[in-house]
Amino acid sequence: MIRLSVNVNKIATLRNSRGGQIPDPVRFSRAAIAAGAHGITVHPRPDERHIRRTDVFAIREVIAGDIEYNIEGYPDERYMQIVAEARPHQATLVPDPPDVITSNAGWDVVEHRDYLRDVVARLKEMGCRVSLFLEPDEGMVEAAAATGADRIELYTEAFARAHAAGRGLESFAQYTVAARRAVKVGLGINAGHDLNLQNLPLLRTLPGLLEVSIGHYLVRDALLLGWEATIRSYLDALNPPATEPPAH
Repeated sequence: MIRLSVNVNKIATLRNSRGGQIPDPVRFSRAAIAAGAHGITVHPRPDERHIRRTDVFAIREVIAGDIEYNIEGYPDERYMQIVAEARPHQATLVPDPPDVITSNAGWDVVEHRDYLRDVVARLKEMGCRVSLFLEPDEGMVEAAAATGADRIELYTEAFARAHAAGRGLESFAQYTVAARRAVKVGLGINAGHDLNLQNLPLLRTLPGLLEVSIGHYLVRDALLLGWEATIRSYLDALNPPATEPPAH
């Protein structure tokens, strides 16, 4: 089973555009879990333009049982302190500078290997599983394994763009090579960025895929289909009925 972690950043973005607490990311997190989501993802950026520090801890209160909490971010001391207090199940490290709109590149793990090794060790002492946001590059996968990370999250924007242009299989081949290398060196595989109901039927066949984190397109679809119905649709896209033929 491929697990779905629902990223509620966009819910917080909509709230912040108006002020107040509507729509409430806590309420939407709770509803996502009720609809069958396996986890909740947040990315508390320094400028709090979507998820606020207070949201991190309010959402933590609705996480229970086998539901997982994933906190993304650049591992500066602010992020490390949030993780130390919130104790998520997974810490996903991204190389974002503060001014980017959204995560738009994977780590250069070769250049930052020593830094990441130290950060990974600190996070694992806190009891977190650690995932590194990564391009589908075999060399970076090998370097990620050397940091002590548990997983990688493959950055799937390139795949999503190629898929929309009719070149999904070509791009998917590159991700498959990286995924097989990750499995070989003992890394679990997550994926995220621009995944949607159209490209998931192919992506779900990625070797070793354990989890996807989806926010932007899920929220887009929910505007038409409703929140809980959309989450169920994404769960079906990831884990179709056994009678459904395999994707080609």
